[in-house]
Amino acid sequence: MKIPIVVVAFNRPRSLTRLLKSLDEAAYPNEDIDLIISIDRAEDNQDVLALANAFEWKYGIKKVVYQEVNLGLRKHILKCGDISMDYGAVIVLEDDLFVSPNFYVFAEQALNFSLAEPNIGGISLYNHQLNVHSRDNFSPIQDGFDNWYFQFASSWGQAWTKEQWSRFMEWYNAEPAIDDNENVPEYVRSWSPKSWLKYNITYLIEKNLFFLYPKISLTTNFSDAGTHVGNDSTIYQVPLDYGAKKDYKFSKVTESTSVYDAFYENLHLSDAVGVQKDELCVDLHGIRPVQAKRYLLSPKILDFAIITSFGKSLKPHDDNVLRQIDGHEIFLYDTRVPLKNKYDVDFERKVMYNFKQIPLRYTRVLFVRQIFAKLKNLFKKLVKLG
Repeated sequence: MKIPIVVVAFNRPRSLTRLLKSLDEAAYPNEDIDLIISIDRAEDNQDVLALANAFEWKYGIKKVVYQEVNLGLRKHILKCGDISMDYGAVIVLEDDLFVSPNFYVFAEQALNFSLAEPNIGGISLYNHQLNVHSRDNFSPIQDGFDNWYFQFASSWGQAWTKEQWSRFMEWYNAEPAIDDNENVPEYVRSWSPKSWLKYNITYLIEKNLFFLYPKISLTTNFSDAGTHVGNDSTIYQVPLDYGAKKDYKFSKVTESTSVYDAFYENLHLSDAVGVQKDELCVDLHGIRPVQAKRYLLSPKILDFAIITSFGKSLKPHDDNVLRQIDGHEIFLYDTRVPLKNKYDVDFERKVMYNFKQIPLRYTRVLFVRQIFAKLKNLFKKLVKLG
């Protein structure tokens, strides 16, 4: 495959300048790589067009495409994905990203690996460290490979083969109804109709496919203010891979223990608790809708019989189940057996797990200390003035 890089731009010259600089500094296997800068049309983005035209690309042919009409984000991304049909594959980068020097090497190797893997629906260059639904810290299980699998498409640096893209577009063109699909997280379904990503995520869920993700990110996201973002943010910034160029070691979906559904829940916990996979609902993040399954793995205190329980000390939190850590903070319930647990379970943690989950009493202590410190500093200033 001759894999082009497609940069998606609109009206953020600062963002585009930064991304192009990182592309210029990356490592490439040859100098026959097309760079396509696709700019959506607007009345006020001639500076972006001029910037794209002036950029020198020394690794192949550069093409600047200025769309004839304003497409909007969803149609623009879909049009860029269609470029895979001409080349055999495509790498798509939105303008507020920044790439690792190894991004192309990873993408090329991952795309070639995925050709023989029917369970892969696309390649991500970004690696999540935050659960976008609950805002909890997240990291996948380390299983010795350079990748993990997630039933969640990526929009912060992604790649598709021609076959992966054509199968998605065949599903998409059938105009699927996704708003009432409870297998899709509510947060995803709530996204704007302008989102292409919620369709790609729903497609993966319905077809039981996964995106291949890197263990160390090859892109990071500046979340610059723009049409769909109100303010700049660093919440999705992640460390990048700056190591020496290498041959990546990829797992198949069937041999990986680092496989997650769209709710960021590990799909291999049924073996650890000794129940059938199709009989277990995993809700370690506490955000999944109730499902009609016999067994439930959850940190919530619920009125069902508790078969066993686990601690919550290891990170990532699913490792507490995999390693059978003793404790009373994650519970395996039998939902067929009602049983009151309100007063029977000591579920109050004595230590913090995630920083954001500070108990209220600690929050009050910190608040009082902050007020006291401010008053103390004010008193010192008054003494000096006196």
